Amino acid sequence: MLTSLRIKNFKAWRDTGPVRLAPLTVIFGANSAGKSSLGHLLLGLKQTALSTDRKRALHLGDTTSLIDLGTFSDCLNGHDLNKPLDFELGWELPKSMEVKDPLDSTRRYSGNQIELAVRLSAGKSGQPEVASIAYDLKDANGVVLDVKFVRGTNRKFSLKSVKYRFKMADGRKWPLDEPEKFYRVSDLSIARFKNAGFLTDLALSTENLLGSVAYLGPLRNHPQRTYQWSGDTPEGVGQTGEATVAAILAAQHEERMLNRGPKKSKQAFTTFIAGWLKDLGVIHSFTVKPVAEGRKEYEVLLKTHLGAPEVKITDVGFGVSQVLPALVQAFYCPPNSTVWMEQPEIHLHPQVQAELADVFISAIQAREDGKERNVQLIIESHSEHFLNRLQRRIAEGQLTTDDVAIYFCRRSGSSTELEPLRLNAFGEIENWPENFFGDEMADIAARTLAAMETKKRQRTVDAP
Repeated sequence: MLTSLRIKNFKAWRDTGPVRLAPLTVIFGANSAGKSSLGHLLLGLKQTALSTDRKRALHLGDTTSLIDLGTFSDCLNGHDLNKPLDFELGWELPKSMEVKDPLDSTRRYSGNQIELAVRLSAGKSGQPEVASIAYDLKDANGVVLDVKFVRGTNRKFSLKSVKYRFKMADGRKWPLDEPEKFYRVSDLSIARFKNAGFLTDLALSTENLLGSVAYLGPLRNHPQRTYQWSGDTPEGVGQTGEATVAAILAAQHEERMLNRGPKKSKQAFTTFIAGWLKDLGVIHSFTVKPVAEGRKEYEVLLKTHLGAPEVKITDVGFGVSQVLPALVQAFYCPPNSTVWMEQPEIHLHPQVQAELADVFISAIQAREDGKERNVQLIIESHSEHFLNRLQRRIAEGQLTTDDVAIYFCRRSGSSTELEPLRLNAFGEIENWPENFFGDEMADIAARTLAAMETKKRQRTVDAP
């Protein structure tokens, strides 16, 4: 689970500052303020980790990749290639990592958190290249092990640590190789030392983290009358929800059982999703059935209310097909996943937007096979109703302020600022931003003045 993020010189962001990421993190802000680019960088890092090209420091993408970031100049704040792109990621490990120094049995380092800080700069061709990679392994008391792989002024790399003593291998001191991607010290460089093998574990942890990131975009696919499924198990619902029905069928085939939290009853996956759709008030019942026995075509059938006939998803309101991918992704993703969603409330009635907050609270508290799922949700939203429900649940004690982080994203000149909102135990925001959801008082005042002017005109017309 991601615990922190910091980005410098990426698109509209000169510096986000340290960003605490909670199990449920919500980002509000005006259109084109830069909210989405935070998730886009994570997607760029994920597709780099998935790439087979180890020499590419950052896979900027193309039409076939997760995200197309354009050129490296497009990625940089002000399109200035003289600026480095800096980013820091912090995450909590599912279980502690232990590092042993093979040259000294008394030296052991154990921690359950990792922080990665990377600096990328433009090379001669304008492509990104690694300037530095820094890892910190931490426990509750702070840093227990640090590693820095840094390019010097002579363009050669060096491996350094304050808390660990690297020992070069015997023989000729060959220079260290370029790193692989933005996070991995190459095997050849590791072989130059007698005790640097643990660097591979740090790189693998980075790959595991990025592999656990899923993304759902703001526009979901239109519903279809039938869906194809041949038994595959998709990684998620897809960026536009295109694999939602396949994910439901895969979870159904695997007989996955979930509950909404501690001491709640277990339910089969499809029943579980149907229950939430009913609680949201958008339908009464929901099923996915094959068109005929032995066929690969399936149809999504539902009832809008108890006495209604069963119809296909294409024959009801658009909101059902838009919220379904968000529901499925929140509970379908593997344990310890991070899911980034843009505007899951789109096309939903205000009351349903509020209820959606309860769905996501359940998603971070849900259990599967009796174990906590530890799923993290990062939500970009424009919904005041969603926020109001979160505040209410904090006041009621169903959610703590440690479980939630809320940010307001605003433009400031040519760059963007991210303001953390301070929530107290009563669910109150102590630093309510100006024009957070528009200027409500200005609208009320203008409406009152307009009403007064209309009444004056009516009195003038009605006067004898």
